[in-house]
Amino acid sequence: MDLAWEAILAASTVFFLGAISPGPSLLMVIRNTIVGGRRRGVMCAVGHGIGFGLYAGVAIFGLIVLLEQAPQVFLVLQLIGIALLFWYGWLMWHHAKDEMEESVEGEARGFLEGFSIAFFNPKIALFLVAVLAQVLDAGMSLATKLVIGFIGMAIDMIWYVLVAVFLTGTPILDWLRDNGSIVNRVTALVLWGFACSVTIGMFLA
Repeated sequence: MDLAWEAILAASTVFFLGAISPGPSLLMVIRNTIVGGRRRGVMCAVGHGIGFGLYAGVAIFGLIVLLEQAPQVFLVLQLIGIALLFWYGWLMWHHAKDEMEESVEGEARGFLEGFSIAFFNPKIALFLVAVLAQVLDAGMSLATKLVIGFIGMAIDMIWYVLVAVFLTGTPILDWLRDNGSIVNRVTALVLWGFACSVTIGMFLA
C-alpha cells in the first residue's frame, strides 16, 4: 500500500494536540458524562468524532482537487493556511482561559450534542484547512487520503471516549482542566513551529 507516512505522521500529531486542547468540546463531553453517565458521555464523544470526521473528509478531498486541477489556487490557499496557523496559535495562546469558560448550556443531548458542537464549529473548519493544506501533496494516493481522514476522526473520537470513560472525576482530568492554558499554549507553539517550517520549505523549494 502506497502511503505517505510523513504526511500521515504530521497530520496525526496536530490532530492529537488539537483533540487534547481543552475547550467547548471537552466541556460538552464532561457535562454529558456528569449529567447522563458514562454511556451518554461516550455517545457524545462518538457524535463529536463523526462530526469532525465529516469535516476532515470534505477538507481532504476538496484540497486534493485544488492540488491536481488548480495548483496556483492551491498555492494561495496554502499561504492562507499558514496565516491561519499563526492566527489559530495566537488565539490558543491569548484566549486559553476564555475557551475553558464558554457555556455549553442549550445544546441537544448525547450524540447530537457532540455532533453539533463539532460540525457547526467554524474553528474546526479553519483548523482543518490550515493544517491539511500543509500536509497534502499532488498525486497523493487515495489510501493516504483515507488514512489521514480516518486517523483524524479516530483520534478525536478516542480521546473524548477516554475522557468520558476513564478521566471524568479523576485527578488527571482535574489537572487537565486546571492547566488548560498550558496545554493550549504548547499547542500554539507547535502550530507556530509547523507554520514556520512550511514557510521556510516553500522558499527553499
